[in-house]
Amino acid sequence: MQKQKNIAVVGSGLVGTLLAIYLKKAGHNVSVYDRSTDIRTIEFSGRSINLAMSNRGWAALEYIGIAEEIKEIAIPMHKRAIHIGEQPVNFQFYGKEGEAIYSISRGVLNRKMIDIAESFGVEFFFEQKVWYVTLSTATLHIGVDERGKWEDHQFDMVFGADGAFSRIRHRMQRQSMFNYSQEFLSIGYKELNIPPDTNGDYIIDKNSLHIWPKGDYMLSALPNLDGSFNAILFMPFEGENSFEKLKTIDDVIDFFKKNFPDTIAVMPKLVEDFFKNPTSYLVTMKCFPWTHSDKVALIGDASHAIVPFYGHGMNAGFEDITVLNQMMMKYGDDWETIFKEYEKERKPNTDAIAELSYRNFMEMSSDTANEQFLLRKKIEKLFSDKHPELWLPLYSMVTFASDKTYNEALVIGDEQKKIMDEVMALENISEIWNSEQVEKLILNLLNQKS
Repeated sequence: MQKQKNIAVVGSGLVGTLLAIYLKKAGHNVSVYDRSTDIRTIEFSGRSINLAMSNRGWAALEYIGIAEEIKEIAIPMHKRAIHIGEQPVNFQFYGKEGEAIYSISRGVLNRKMIDIAESFGVEFFFEQKVWYVTLSTATLHIGVDERGKWEDHQFDMVFGADGAFSRIRHRMQRQSMFNYSQEFLSIGYKELNIPPDTNGDYIIDKNSLHIWPKGDYMLSALPNLDGSFNAILFMPFEGENSFEKLKTIDDVIDFFKKNFPDTIAVMPKLVEDFFKNPTSYLVTMKCFPWTHSDKVALIGDASHAIVPFYGHGMNAGFEDITVLNQMMMKYGDDWETIFKEYEKERKPNTDAIAELSYRNFMEMSSDTANEQFLLRKKIEKLFSDKHPELWLPLYSMVTFASDKTYNEALVIGDEQKKIMDEVMALENISEIWNSEQVEKLILNLLNQKS
């Protein structure tokens, strides 16, 4: 246990709340501040992409002893379910038998996590607007208005877990030698809903992440505990198939009939949801450094916001906490070293998952419906099953492997892609894909890389 400190966490989202639990368990006094109303008292809808918890996230929860409690509100998804026109649904398993990612409602999980944190003794202060932080003294300045009267709250340490548009990071950006970039995608998203049937049962396969791929846009759906699915339409803001073209009720109905015909029957409130829920933006944000002396540190989206197409925003944020905790165990009360080693370890890995997330949109929206892509995956799986010590598919490295960092997965994945490009260029590959010839070629190419 460390020497007790008074620590403030700004942001009561998933990462901020889990971090507060870790810090409390390490022996610190922890106060969480959030400018919003307590999420447990409000309806949470319209801006929530369901989360996909994978091994990195579970590892952080298991360490602190709350994984089993969280699994009670999670639904395993073993596979993708690809919907293409009138064709039968194509199921693509994520990993080996028993491996799954887990669908969890962001709102349900956040409420649960705050309850758990309070049971550990963490204090929460809602509707507290943090406008500024004095870095040298870890002092939060809180008030009703940005230009009104502020109250000063001094701590030994402050963590900024207040998201992609963090106020804590905004203050840190005013330092010299602080690098910052943000990039908005030309693609936005809108939340829709697939309700349960009249018996309260799931109307499509419960244990799948459903995808309707259409190239530069797509629809996805993840299961909820109540039999419904949280559906998300990802689409450009402008262009031929875009949000700007869907202005009227007829526009929306015609678009879905043409592009997602099998959803019309399962989305009775399509029009209502479409016009009620906002069209939201997707942003990638990078910055460095993440820390100031031994006083202030950024974590989660405040330091590395990514797009959701690998389902790793939360998982990466939770892994931040895992790494921070490892540094706490290693360096004791030397918080300046803890902070420096934490940011040095995490920065290349969060850059890597940002790149992987961006790439995965093309795989989900286009490649999953491509026969050559499906064949490529079959070859990879066959070879991986025969030579697990030589080949672990990229998705499994990112999602299921605990011994591979995001950066290692990115590098290895790029090498695998080069090998598979050569394999797929073989004449008659669709006929010889499971032959000894293909296996030997992959083995030879792997030997050349080593």
